[in-house]
Formats: sequence, structure tokens, C-alpha cells
Amino acid sequence: MALDGIYLSLLRKEFVSLIDGRVDKIHQPSREEIIMTIRTREGAKKLIFSTGAGSARVHITNAEIENPKTPPMFCMLMRKHLSGGRLMDIRQDGFERILFFDFEATNEMGDRVNLTLAAEIMGRRSNLILFREDGKIIDSIKRVGQDMSSVRMVLPGMTYELPPREERLNLLECTKEELLEGIAQYPTIELSKAIMKVLEGISPVFAREAVFFAARGAELTAEQMSGDCADRLWFYFSKVRDSIKSGENIYTVLKTKEGNLKDFCFCDIAQYGALMITKAFSSPSELLDYFYSERDSLSRIKQRANDLFKLLVTTTERTQRRVQNQREELIECADRGKYKIYGDLIMSNMYSIEKGQGSAEVMNFYDESCPMVKIPLDKRLTPTQNAQKYYKEYRKLDTAEKKLTGLIKDGEEEIVYLDSVFDSLTRAQTEGDIAELRQELFEQGYVKRSKQKGKPPKALPPMRYRSSDGYEIRVGRNNKQNDKLTCKEAEKTDLWLHTKDITGCHVIVSCNGEMPPDRTIEEAAIIAACNSKGKSSSRVDVDYTFIKNVKKPAGAKPGMVIFVNNYTITVKPDDELAESLRVK
Repeated sequence: MALDGIYLSLLRKEFVSLIDGRVDKIHQPSREEIIMTIRTREGAKKLIFSTGAGSARVHITNAEIENPKTPPMFCMLMRKHLSGGRLMDIRQDGFERILFFDFEATNEMGDRVNLTLAAEIMGRRSNLILFREDGKIIDSIKRVGQDMSSVRMVLPGMTYELPPREERLNLLECTKEELLEGIAQYPTIELSKAIMKVLEGISPVFAREAVFFAARGAELTAEQMSGDCADRLWFYFSKVRDSIKSGENIYTVLKTKEGNLKDFCFCDIAQYGALMITKAFSSPSELLDYFYSERDSLSRIKQRANDLFKLLVTTTERTQRRVQNQREELIECADRGKYKIYGDLIMSNMYSIEKGQGSAEVMNFYDESCPMVKIPLDKRLTPTQNAQKYYKEYRKLDTAEKKLTGLIKDGEEEIVYLDSVFDSLTRAQTEGDIAELRQELFEQGYVKRSKQKGKPPKALPPMRYRSSDGYEIRVGRNNKQNDKLTCKEAEKTDLWLHTKDITGCHVIVSCNGEMPPDRTIEEAAIIAACNSKGKSSSRVDVDYTFIKNVKKPAGAKPGMVIFVNNYTITVKPDDELAESLRVK
């Protein structure tokens, strides 16, 4: 999965509407991202620049991304040099994976200066570099010193140099003969890989799609390519060339049947057949915005709540080990009955046992067959003292069993609770959501109070949906919201839903005591599944009942409830359906 040079060229065409616009705002929501708002005659548009190794890209976005309270240093530097600047041009050299954004700005002396922002979209070597007209680097979002690269350093004050580049053919300019001649230089490797070595700026999925069309599904090496196959390959590339020149591309996203995003391309993808689900978009930015929005939101939250993730994982593992040890101790308590029997048998045979014996062989009258049993004795103790020793061991194990049973139950409930907090944390969208979870963990004694000054950011309210039949559906974002929604805000006549045996959100359907239509129940169950740990599963069971049947036990942890008179429905999580029902 990569944003290739051809896709980048299509993005550049889309960005033409930004030229002559002015830089209005600049934000840096995470360490590797910059969002620049450019105001044009058509209105303000947001450009996102990402240099993350697995999500490097640049595109127009409509996503609402929360920004940190204090802007990072690179963000402040960008604001200093580019705020109010005018975007003059956007350049790309062939299909090289670099876009140059040329700005006319005003320096601190009031003089007009020309600055260039280079967006290098190159996987783990991606970078965002701001340099002057003379090529001197002002700064970059990632500084590259000699310890990181001996080939090309990127540091303030140095002269900007292009990354090393291999000479390859341009798909829009090369001839059939040049293409086939280049492929022939790699006779023994897979045909798709040979094409990638010959053509500039194409991704593996596009190269495989070309071979799939040309070889009709067969896997070939370059030397196995027949004349007909070569003709079909050139025909496919000619069609793609025409679509690129005319701008009539089909921007395709590939998803697994479970709904996991897999890859994307600027053309239709048929090579996976029924193994993948495709979704088409009308513009390259719209596709990228859809593809990365969920993935990036999770990575941002992981960065901001990394300490909580580590705490929850460590605490859960420690609790699981403790519960496992307690279970093993409980198994040992199962034999406690024999110690009481030993004590009784010693007391019953006191007349035949003397102090100093190492064992006593007596009849076990507790067994119907009355077998002889050999009881170990402490030679230093009298028969009565040996009996009392066994009674004491019995009472010790009996007490231990009762204690361990309670401790194991508490430990299992704690594991479920920690799992629910972890699940809520993975779905947190703002710093306010994280702050609310941090406060919850503080109240439960897992973390110390935050030293952050000022009021914590405000958490988002419960999510709201509306079913196809018009019923309002509310969803808690975390355990505290779940409690508030279920125990305080919901009416006794509302419908309550929760995934069966899986951590997730409480879902409330406002229905005034009437059982909603089957379609509404199914949609609410799908929403519950999408907001749970089972969102990636193919099928999820969801319990539902009226609020009057849901109770919170005294002393129970946040989000923990019990319920009766429930029904169960099985649904398939569908993020697209859930999102279409969401009230913005």
C-alpha cells in the first residue's frame, strides 16, 4: 500500500483550485502531520500533509481533527513564515513522489519572499521541508542528520537536494517498444516487479492489475510473456494513459469481507475477485480522506494516550497472572476434606496410637468398604496434637477456598473492567475523551491525579443516531457515560442494547415503552456492534431489553450492570450503515 507518483500527479491536478489562495491557518495535530487551511475564492479548504511511515500523503480533507493546546515548534515556524502567504504554484517532476508548493510570503522585515514547501511522500523516508528561493533549508518536520543518513542530510541552513532517483520511463510519454525493451532487461523476475522497475511512480497493486489483465490471471515472468500478452499489456496501459489525461479515473478502495481497509488505486481493481470488496470515489482526496481517517484517528489517540495503553496492558497481564495463581491454589484446596477425616480417624483410634509413631494404620469408616488407610504422624506430637494439626490444616484450606473464590471473582471482574476501558480508549476521539478516561482510572485507583494545570478538555457528549424509522439512538463513549446514560438519563421505558459477552458501549433507543420495529432494533444492534471490541468480527451477538430490567449492583465498577428478560439478535458490524445513521 503506497501513494505512488501517478496518484500524486492526479492529486496535483485536483489542487489547481488552491493556486492563488492564501494560507489562513496552520495546525499540527500530531508529530508527523500538518494541516494547512487555504482560503480561495471558492471558500476555505484544508490540506493535510502526513509524513508517517505507513500513512504518508497529502490531500484535501474534510475531517475534523483536534489540535493540541500548545502548537509544536515546527507548527509555529510554519506559521511565522507562511501565514498570509499566497500559493503561487504546485510542481511535480514527472512521476517523482514529491510535490513542491511554491508560496509568496512576507518576512519579518515586510519584504516579499518566495518559499517552497516540499512534500516528499516516500514511505518511512517521507518528509516536509520548507526552504528559501536560494535552496537554503529553513527547517523540516523530520530532521535527518549524518547519524541517520550518510547520503542526504536535511538540516536547517543546508542546501535542499533532491533524493537519489533512478532513471525510469514515464507512462504518459513512453512508447510500446521502450516499455517492452525495458521489461526484457529483467527476464527471470515476476512480470509485475519488472514493470515496477521500468515505469516510474507506480504502486505494486497497479502493476499486478496490469499483469492480471494482460496474462488473464496467470502469474508470469518477463521472459514468459507472449506477443498477445504484450499487446494486451500495452492496451491496458493505453487505457490508463487516456483516463489519466482526461481525468476520468475510478478511485478504488479495497476492503476485506470483514471490512478491513487493504489498499487503494486510481483505477478499478479486479485481481482479487470475490476475495475483496471495492468501493469507488469520485476524487483522489475523497478516497484518501476516507481511507486514512479511521486509521489516523487511532494512531493520534495512541500517541496522546500511550501511557494509559501501557498501564492497562501491564495491569491486565498482572491481574491475569494473579488470578491464574489463585486458581491453582484453589485446586489444592479441593483435598481439604481428607485432613478432617484424618483428624476424626485419629481421635476415634486414640487408644491404639502412641506418641513417637511415624504413622498410624486405621480403618476408614467414612468409606462404605471400610478400607485401611495409613495416616502420616509427627513423632514429636501426641495423638491429640496430631489430630488438631489436621483439623487446623482443614480449617486453613476451607477458609482459603472461600477467600480465593471471592478473589478470583473480583479478579475476573477487574479484567473485564480493564478490557472495557482499553476498548473505550481505542475509540476515543478527542483529548477530552482521554482526560475523562484518565479521571475514571484515577477514581478507581489505577493512576495518580494528573499534574496538568487548568481545566481538562471537555469530553464529547454521547453519540447520537437516528434509525430509518425515526427513533433516536444514543451511545455512551466510555464507562462513565454508559452509567450516566443507562442509570440517569434513559427512561425506564427505553430499549437498552449491549454486545453479548464482549466489552462495548451501552446503546439506548428512545421508544416510550413500545418495542421498536425490527429494522430499528437491527440498526441499533449494528451500532452497538460497531462500537464494541467485536467491530472487526463477521457476526456479533447483541442483547437487548428495556431499561427497567437493567440494574447496577452496589459497589460495581463503572459501566458494569446486570439485566434480565433480555432477547439476543445476531448482526454483522457495518461501519458505513452506522455512519449513515449518525446525527452530525
